[in-house]
Amino acid sequence: MIRARRIGVTAVAALAALAGTPGLAQARQPSETRPTTTTTDSALPQGWQVGGEGTARALVWRSPTPVPLGDARVEFRSGDRLLGVPKTERDGRTFRLSLADAGDAPLKDLRVLAGGRRLDTADNSAPADNSGPGERRSLTADQPPAQAPARAPAPAPAPAPAPANSVDPGRPGAYRTVSGEYDLAPVKLPGFARPVEMKAVVVAPKGATGKRPLALFLHGRHTTCYQPGSDDFDISWPCPAGMKSIPSYQGYLEDQKLLASQGYVTVSISANGINGQDGEAEDGGAQARSSLVRRHLATWADWAAHPDHAPASVPDATKADLSRVLLVGHSRGGEGVNRAALDSLYPPPAAQDGYRGPVRWKIRGTVLVGPTIFGQNPVADVPSATILPGCDGDVADLEGETYLDGTRGISNGKALHSAVYMVGANHNFFNTEWTPGKAVAPSFDDFWEDPDAQQPDPVCSTGAPTRLTADQQHRAGATYIAAAARLFVAGDDRVRPLLDGTGKRAPSADPARVLTHAVGARRTGGFVPDGGVEVTGGRVCWADPDPARSCLGADATGMSPHFGWWDLEKDSGKSAVALKWSAPGTPTTIRSLAPVSLSGAESLALRVFVPPNTTGTELDVSVTDAAGRRAALGRVTVDGLPGSDRTASYWARELRVPLTAATRAGLDLGHVKSLALTPRSGSGQAWFMDAWGWAPGTPAVRAAALPRVDIGRITAKEGDSGTRTYHVPVQVSGHGSGRVRFYVVDPETLEATEKVVTVRPGSTPIDVPIEVKGDTRFAYDVTQDLLVKAVRGAVVGSYRGGVTVQNDDPAPKVTLAPVADRVTEGESLSWRITLSETADVDFWQPVRVLPATEGAELSTKDVDPQWLLDYSGDVPDPERPLSDANLWVWLNVPAGTTEVDFTVPTVKDQVAEPAESMRLALTDDSAEPLPDRPALTGTVMDAP
Repeated sequence: MIRARRIGVTAVAALAALAGTPGLAQARQPSETRPTTTTTDSALPQGWQVGGEGTARALVWRSPTPVPLGDARVEFRSGDRLLGVPKTERDGRTFRLSLADAGDAPLKDLRVLAGGRRLDTADNSAPADNSGPGERRSLTADQPPAQAPARAPAPAPAPAPAPANSVDPGRPGAYRTVSGEYDLAPVKLPGFARPVEMKAVVVAPKGATGKRPLALFLHGRHTTCYQPGSDDFDISWPCPAGMKSIPSYQGYLEDQKLLASQGYVTVSISANGINGQDGEAEDGGAQARSSLVRRHLATWADWAAHPDHAPASVPDATKADLSRVLLVGHSRGGEGVNRAALDSLYPPPAAQDGYRGPVRWKIRGTVLVGPTIFGQNPVADVPSATILPGCDGDVADLEGETYLDGTRGISNGKALHSAVYMVGANHNFFNTEWTPGKAVAPSFDDFWEDPDAQQPDPVCSTGAPTRLTADQQHRAGATYIAAAARLFVAGDDRVRPLLDGTGKRAPSADPARVLTHAVGARRTGGFVPDGGVEVTGGRVCWADPDPARSCLGADATGMSPHFGWWDLEKDSGKSAVALKWSAPGTPTTIRSLAPVSLSGAESLALRVFVPPNTTGTELDVSVTDAAGRRAALGRVTVDGLPGSDRTASYWARELRVPLTAATRAGLDLGHVKSLALTPRSGSGQAWFMDAWGWAPGTPAVRAAALPRVDIGRITAKEGDSGTRTYHVPVQVSGHGSGRVRFYVVDPETLEATEKVVTVRPGSTPIDVPIEVKGDTRFAYDVTQDLLVKAVRGAVVGSYRGGVTVQNDDPAPKVTLAPVADRVTEGESLSWRITLSETADVDFWQPVRVLPATEGAELSTKDVDPQWLLDYSGDVPDPERPLSDANLWVWLNVPAGTTEVDFTVPTVKDQVAEPAESMRLALTDDSAEPLPDRPALTGTVMDAP
């Protein structure tokens, strides 16, 4: 039994099968149990505040400058712990997180992150801190680091270009192209208040005969509206008066023209209506984007079946072959098309879906460009190519690597999943409407420069040898999108070496340095450190939001795309084997608990990475079969990627060694028991991700019939007495049985308890009861979260849900009264904030120093300088009245208490002065004095 506690709430996560119960566990009748109550004590650091009234109280951070709105999810953290995902206000600077969502974790070491990148630093560009335990820096918008973080060594000179592939998909085809647009009636999507546009640009091959494959593009999350002639932008929908919609959907025209010249009908759809509303969506809008994609596909299927229904503005719409579809998604669009592929194979719950019609198409593959993957659940049986921009300043952790790593062992492994690491590419320049000099609206380089840095970033600064120009990057992106189309849709296996780690290059992408690795296709067996191996001479390490603590080491510079699910503190579903040596010759042995079959393989393909900017790490590779026969396969050399403290360059290289020596030695390749890696370099580090038997070719892919798991969320009132039990709704649909890993997040500690569970539709639902004790004391809404990830033989749609218990008690009344309001200089003025009754949570109340209405006002020279620094962050010079010293103070009344004092220590001086006063008032969260609470005045007299 897994137990998670919260004020007034106990989550008893049974995670057990209930025989004979349908797949959907609904809210049930109350049952009796006793809850556990705890309290916390918090103090907000400078730069943060608590705003709002009653249950609408929220933790607020405001950036000193607008934060460019991108696809990575902005997160509030307390140290390593995720507090929640704040809402972004229209000014692009203010971020607000409900205290109900923040849980009961102490609000200390507060940080703002997006894609692993710090936002609450002076330059809004620093990576997540990789210091070790006990060494973490605490930074706020007004407190830049004392010194810049250590830079990684300068990148080594680029190696000689890889050999060219026999086929170059970046070359234009034989067709001329024709383009047009359509703008249909907007559609209503579940969970979105305002309709979403059905708008797209089409580029098709002119004069092509017969049915042509269809490629659909979906852009990511970007600002939706702009003011022509200014730098003003907005992310609302529809656009306010005087503003125009940003045409993000037109940003892939060059990619579309390349594919159209090769015989594809292409369509790029607009999703501004989702971008303007997805801040309220628990999944970041993934389900809505899937619904929109499938609505467009259904429209194309209608046009193919009824040619007279197609608008004249859409060229060759009736030629689209819906049995051969490629989906291309950029950033959150990548997550959207992944979900569309999932939903096309495994239908989502009707209540969540904005498209409920038949599936009249077949998705042959996906291309995911700098994608997000908040749910961590890629579609295993649809081939994919994920482009990872080495200088991504938005989705900086390159979490899209999970579209490859997360498919291992899920299904039959026949689909090829490729990761395409593009050195020197940023996030935005794959879309010309997000590129300065090409876009109609204001745009920017997401890997922006730090004007205060002592030196430019050695890898990604403009002008660095490894940084691509916008044109170079876009051309390389178009080439690899075309490569995926040619392999996944056209079935041309000659293109596979560009995507599967073979190491060939497409000259059309020059001078971009592009590296690939892959899983799936004709790979067999597999040494994967996921709990099925024993390791000697090294250590298995598991993913952590701060991988410096678990895998990379405290001296790591930068990040790794292979680790971390930012929703969790730790995830045992992601692991690696860490090797570290000070002298050559000591092997690290990975022994499989069950024999691995390498039968039919030509080579052993390993994925290994070393620290960025290092070269020449050598490892000898050997295998041993179940009978104890050993064979040395050969030696591999692995180099690190170009990297800095701002890049995610700890990325695995694909290394292959022939199995010829094992065959000659008579090993039973059907029963290989262990793999050994022996360092031959003097000292170093390396990380082993996995190893597979490899053979050339791209097998046909057939999706398995799998169960699908979706988590819902319900809300309930707390009540005034008694104990009620509610149940997290978990739906299991589809076919067969599989295994998933559930994570019950403790609302107090925000740590997750994991359990792997077998699921099948129609029986054995996952039952997570939440026990709620009613009372009459004020608290915030209580949220109990449940997350899920596929382990084997299953898919996951809605990955997050739970039960939200709404507080139904009014907030205490707050009063302000003097304790010592007439003192002699050198003594302390004091006022007391009193609540009319205790609350179950810390209660934050702001007070503000107002201008004095009579006589002289107390000045900044009349109070203790340290007190002034603590409360205003500054000791201003020259002297000024206290009401002009930025004094707006948030006082905390701890849970279970009713009083807190606000004390102002004054200083004694030798200057003869008249009586001076200080005027104080309770305010709302916008610093306006509460109208029904009188301001109070304190007086300081000269010392006798």
